[in-house]
Amino acid sequence: MNAIATPYPGFATLSADLAPHLFPTGDKGSAAAHAPFDVLRAAAGSRGVSVERVASPFAIEDETAGDVLAREALLDRAMGPGRKRKSSEKLRRGRLPSAGLAFAAHDIDGNLVGTVRLWDVTLGDGGSRALLLGPLAVDPSIKSSGIGSALMRHAIGEAARLGHGAILLVGDAPYYARFGFSADRTGALAMPGPFERHRFLALELVEGALDNARGVLKPAGRLQRAQAMASAA
Repeated sequence: MNAIATPYPGFATLSADLAPHLFPTGDKGSAAAHAPFDVLRAAAGSRGVSVERVASPFAIEDETAGDVLAREALLDRAMGPGRKRKSSEKLRRGRLPSAGLAFAAHDIDGNLVGTVRLWDVTLGDGGSRALLLGPLAVDPSIKSSGIGSALMRHAIGEAARLGHGAILLVGDAPYYARFGFSADRTGALAMPGPFERHRFLALELVEGALDNARGVLKPAGRLQRAQAMASAA
């Protein structure tokens, strides 16, 4: 499925007291403040007023092979060279993302500006399956643009639609709490390497999916080698 989210228009900020001058036909300040950037810029420019862009247009799509190199460069910029030494990398190395759960955000020019993937894992020896989310990254030059939140909500929605029971991740608890993640269900689980317990979070997509879950997470995704061999056959 080529899932495409509704593009977020480029909005701009505008003080309410300027709105009557830029929109004399009766538009209120609150409405003007939510107008597209290009509309406000055109109106304000004729009056010497500066308008600041606060978000950029973007669309979320299924990741394609053409995104891979740009994704690696984006992750290097956003997370630094130490990103491949994290415990979660042990669960991703040599594996493919869970089917249908790798997403890319592109700007209006088609440039990759955000990425998120989800990976199949097993909860301990012989345990049930779950998803591991990450990395979630947005181009550092346009942080706070809403792209990260949109990627998260899209990924969670698609994981639920595909019938997965739970998503785990290692990340900043205050940020991920807005999407329903917490450390309440991960006390008996562990990552395969050093990790901070308070940053090991989970979200149940199906109530009770993490009941009795315990043990160290293990990779369960499709092998990259297997896909390459199938493509060559």
